[in-house]
Amino acid sequence: MSLKIRLARAGAKKRPYYHIVLADSRSPRDGRFIEKLGSYDPMLPLEHEARVRLSAERIQHWLSQGAQTTDRVARFLGKAGLAPMPTWREQPVKSAPKKKAQERAKEAEAA
Repeated sequence: MSLKIRLARAGAKKRPYYHIVLADSRSPRDGRFIEKLGSYDPMLPLEHEARVRLSAERIQHWLSQGAQTTDRVARFLGKAGLAPMPTWREQPVKSAPKKKAQERAKEAEAA
């Protein structure tokens, strides 16, 4: 059984609120979970202290037991100092500008 620390959506339509939970990786996003480890309210301003709440002791416990985090939760833990800040992934090649767009950008720089 692989464990994930991930977000489970709650809240009303267009008013998201997320619980940070420990769940089996096979269980549904908003379904069964093992333990609630915190919360995330994206509607609050960035500097508000209640935007992200974490249970540091329990998170450290589950990380030591081998639980993996999702990308978003890893960023929360990195900012809180509970885990190393994840490295940013490189931009996928498919989403890079195509040949004509690159040529137009070079022309704009030259002009």
